[in-house]
Amino acid sequence: MKIHARLLPALAAAFVLPALAHHSGAMFDDTKTQTLSGKVVEFNWRNPHSSFKVEVTDAAGKAVIWDVEMNTPQNLVLQGWKRTSLKKGDQVTAVVRPLRNGLPGGSFVSIKLADGTVLDGSGPGDNLGNAASAPGTR
Repeated sequence: MKIHARLLPALAAAFVLPALAHHSGAMFDDTKTQTLSGKVVEFNWRNPHSSFKVEVTDAAGKAVIWDVEMNTPQNLVLQGWKRTSLKKGDQVTAVVRPLRNGLPGGSFVSIKLADGTVLDGSGPGDNLGNAASAPGTR
């Protein structure tokens, strides 16, 4: 019985510690937003964070791939998203909070699709206080 009593705290820690290891948003600059216009090259609808990659042309005319982190699929659904909201090849204008280190990546704020639909990252589960746009569905 004593062996089982010793294992219980270890088993509990094994389940609790991964939840505590979830990263913060400290790598994103909450004081800035950046607008990206380009083509979606990838959309990942998965936990723990959905994401997309958008190819934009920089000031020198070079194609640059931006990696944009989003909320969970469950929260995105509450914000008007569907698994099919973004597709490879879609022309979009996205607003992100850029990475502090200057690399091409950021935290999702909103996106405007070619048909004018605006999907954003504000709403239930959004802990960044994103500026709300009128959510749409697609």
